[in-house]
Amino acid sequence: MRRRPALLPLVALVLALAGGRAGAQQAPAAPPAPPTAVLELFTSQGCASCPPADALLEELAADPRVIAITLAVDYWDYIGWKDTLAKHGHSLRQKAYAEQRGDRMIYTPQIIVDGVAPAKGSDKAAVHKAMAKAKDIGNALTVPVALAVKGTDLVIDVGALPHAGGHAGTVTGDIWVCPVLRNHEVAIGRGENAGKTITYTNVVRGWIRLGPWTGRAATFSVPLDRVRQEQEDGVVVMVQSGSPTAPGPILGAARLALN
Repeated sequence: MRRRPALLPLVALVLALAGGRAGAQQAPAAPPAPPTAVLELFTSQGCASCPPADALLEELAADPRVIAITLAVDYWDYIGWKDTLAKHGHSLRQKAYAEQRGDRMIYTPQIIVDGVAPAKGSDKAAVHKAMAKAKDIGNALTVPVALAVKGTDLVIDVGALPHAGGHAGTVTGDIWVCPVLRNHEVAIGRGENAGKTITYTNVVRGWIRLGPWTGRAATFSVPLDRVRQEQEDGVVVMVQSGSPTAPGPILGAARLALN
């Protein structure tokens, strides 16, 4: 496990992340089953401890009930290999999580479950323990999210926070669209992992903020050409409470393959 003792400045985070024909009656479509967990793996091609975590994330992502994403960080780029997938905003996101918990350092590989429970990214038992712990924290994964492609748009239906009643505004957050590369191989030429070819799973390539969420049901749409600007072949949408500099529980999430 490689640790980063110096935390990155928070001020830049906001900038960085900136059917068939109907008959006489048609039953409404069943809402999608909510995911059991959202796993964010903070990893780096320049970290010798990370390949086992990358492989574990691929294994965990095979469960259709789990949304597992890779967030490559850039704070190890100085040690001999510049991560080809890294984004500075991912380093800042991990730092924001650490600030929320009062942690003094960030490290790779690390998995954050549902925005609330950390675990060493290569420790399967620790990740499952964090998944169980996250179920008891806040309102994690209680908001339904459904995705569909309609014409040239991605349409996102977000449900209301359960039991919010007239107090929906007391829980607020943001709705994020994350284009991903579902499976992406990288041959690493230098650094601690020189000579290895590593497969990365659901690699986040961008963050599109659709707008604030106030706890009430809403529908959003975003042009597909904004989601698929390069080789992205999937999308993950997350509803997260708090703010980019003070992230809270992930309230709802969904994923969709883009062919």
